[in-house]
This record gives sequence, structure tokens and C-alpha cells, in this order.
Amino acid sequence: MSSSNPLRDPADRRLPRIAGPSGLVIFGVTGDLSRKKLMPAVYDLANRGLLPPGFSLVGFARREWANEDFAQEVHDAVKEHARTPFREEVWQQLIQGMRFVQGTFDDDESFERLRGTIEELDKAQGTGGNFAFYLSVPPRSFPVVIQQLKKHGLADQTGGSWRRAVIEKPFGHDLKSAEELNAIVHEVFAPEQVFRIDHYLGKETVQNILALRFANTMFEPIWNRSFVDHVQITMAEDIGIGGRAGYYDGIGAARDVIQNHLLQLLALTAMEEPASFDADALAAEKTKVLGAVRLPKDLGRVVFQRAPHSPFDTTATEELGQNAIVIRVQPDEGVTVRFGSKVPGTSMEIRDVSMDFAYGESFTESSPEAYERLILDVLLGDSNLFPRTEEVELSWKILDPIEEYWDAHGTPARYQAGTWGPVEADEMLERDGRSWRRP
Repeated sequence: MSSSNPLRDPADRRLPRIAGPSGLVIFGVTGDLSRKKLMPAVYDLANRGLLPPGFSLVGFARREWANEDFAQEVHDAVKEHARTPFREEVWQQLIQGMRFVQGTFDDDESFERLRGTIEELDKAQGTGGNFAFYLSVPPRSFPVVIQQLKKHGLADQTGGSWRRAVIEKPFGHDLKSAEELNAIVHEVFAPEQVFRIDHYLGKETVQNILALRFANTMFEPIWNRSFVDHVQITMAEDIGIGGRAGYYDGIGAARDVIQNHLLQLLALTAMEEPASFDADALAAEKTKVLGAVRLPKDLGRVVFQRAPHSPFDTTATEELGQNAIVIRVQPDEGVTVRFGSKVPGTSMEIRDVSMDFAYGESFTESSPEAYERLILDVLLGDSNLFPRTEEVELSWKILDPIEEYWDAHGTPARYQAGTWGPVEADEMLERDGRSWRRP
């Protein structure tokens, strides 16, 4: 008997897709990312009815925990960080599939226990042999975990089941290391089995760049160099860098956000319309953009404006003369369109006015956390929002020469915390008669 709903139109995307039989193994499950983001996201997906009844969550770490200890840890993380309300019946169903495997990454016995746990969950929970391995671990641990998965047959896809690897950034620290990392990963997992997490791409507002551009005839025909004067991508941070001062030396900052988040925003803003919105077509168009980037001969004109550290606030601005489209990624998610209007009165005076769309006011449902969308997409095998190998390597090709320049000529221009960046950034735009937009 078919399990599909005859009353549901398959083209109706309002009803979200539900993951099939599957489980998630988290390596590094005791870390901050797992506690604050991954475990709460799994619960929120379950609470929204988007996980299969027998979904399983396996934690792998060196702590000496029993399954009950792990369940308590997940419980505490969910209570503290989940987006949706805590419901006991959802928790009771989720807890049935929770297991913990104690061990270290270089220990064969630990991975044999993991394999046994997965086989047990296939029988007890009906996971169908479908498991995603989430490497929430430092990049230096990627090779050993990947090799252990291969050695113990955990990467094998047999009898129609799937296995997938989820890798957190950073994807290397330069082109050479990214290529080496990709070679290690792809020796074990085929490209379509690998999901590189850039949580920025899971944000509703980043995905809305594509909707804004290609679903609206008021924007799509004029989103080109004939009409667009220039594009600004600004990331402003306001809570100080604190103990991360050594990391945010300019170059560390570039590796952290420019190579992935900001270059992905560039690609989404500048790409041609894809033939369709499947993963291959999207990746092809983004790759064309990144491949077309040309650095100026004098890299001392390349200035990335960056303020001290805070939650992300990225503004992509399309200046159309005095007209502008401003996309606010975070916080205060939304879009502002700026245009000229006549001032009331007898004279013909034109002044800029703004029309504002705010997510919080237009939609009653709150946006899902980026990790909810991304984890669900991994389980569904939908790689639309995940950077491909080529995108990662092209990003480093853009950034490597800039970092080399900074190494030879000193770090990027400095400025006082709490201000809008260095004077050099203002001077760079003033040379062309332009100025930075302030949010």
C-alpha cells in the first residue's frame, strides 16, 4: 500500500518533507557546538514532526558516560537551547533511539562498538542502515575519523542504504590544506555523500536572496551591471573580541568568515539564474562567479571592512543611483527598498524614503534555526545549501593571495572598537564618489 497522501499536491512546498528511516552519529558530542546547536536542532525537528518515528541519535566522545548520562546531557541542552517548547511525549519518543559510545578516535575497539550500536539500532529502531556522521571535531581530527569509518566498514552503502559525512568548517586554512583535506575525505566518501556545513547558508534571509532576485520581475531584469552601480557586503560586529584577540588578527578573521560566509553571499548576489534550483545547477552558477573573480594587481586597495566581534550582521546593498535594496541577514532580518519620493508641498522636492519588510512582522511562524534546516537536508540527501569541493577551493584561490599580501605588508588596517571600520575603507569608496551605507 502506498504511503503517499493522495490529497497532497507533490508540487506544494509549504508542507515540509519528512526524513525517512535514519540516524545521526555526532563525533565530538560533548563540545559547545553539539550542546548549543546540534542537539537542540534535533529536538526541534522531532517536535515539528520532521524526523521519522525511529530516528536515532548516537553520541561518540571520550567521556565515560552510560546511555542514560548521554540522554540527560541532551535533555539539559534541549531545555536550555531549543527553539520550540519542551514536550514530554516528543522527548520520550526521541530518547528511545539515543545511544552513547565511549572511545577515542584512534581506538579500533571504540569503532567496533560504534558499528555494533548502529547494527542494534537498525533492528530496534528501524533506521534502515541509513546514518550520517557529523564531525563536530577540530579539522586535525578529520583524517583519523574518516579513515576509521572506512576501516570498520561504517562508510559502506549496502543494500540501498546510505552513509553521509557532515564536516564543519574550517575547510582547510589555505588552498593546499583544503585540497589535502578534500582528497582524504573523497577517498572514503563520494562527493555526493559529503555535506560541508556553512551555517550561514541555512539562514532564511540568505536563502531569500535567491527568492528576492529570481521570483520578482521588479528586480530580476535590472539585477545586472547595466543598472547596479555597486554592491556592498558589510559584516559589523559590536561586542568586542575578548579572549579571541589572537584569532581575530585580521587574517584569522578572513579565514573564519570571508572564505565561507561572505564569498558565498557574493556568489548568491552575483550568480546568473540557475537552470533549476537543484544542487547541481546552483553549484554550477556559484562556481562560475567564484571562478570569475579577478584580484587587482595592487592588493593594497583590497580592504575588507570588519568591526569588532558580535552576532552576524551582513548587509548586501544594491545602489541604483539613490535607490537601494538592503538585505538584512541578522539581526532584525528583513529587506528594505529605498527610493525617491516627492516631499508634500508646492515645490518638487524629492527625498529618499524606505519600504521595509521584517520577517518577524510578516510571518507568524518564527524562522527555524539554520542547523535545523541543514540537519534535515543532510537526512533527506538535499545538498542545495552545502558548498561543493570546487566552491571551497575557488574561495581559497581568491583569499590566499590576499593573506600572502597581508603577511608581507602587515595586517589589514586597524580601527577603534565600536567605530565603523578604518578610514582607509572610507577613502577606498570615496575615490569613486561613493560611501559605505550605515545600517
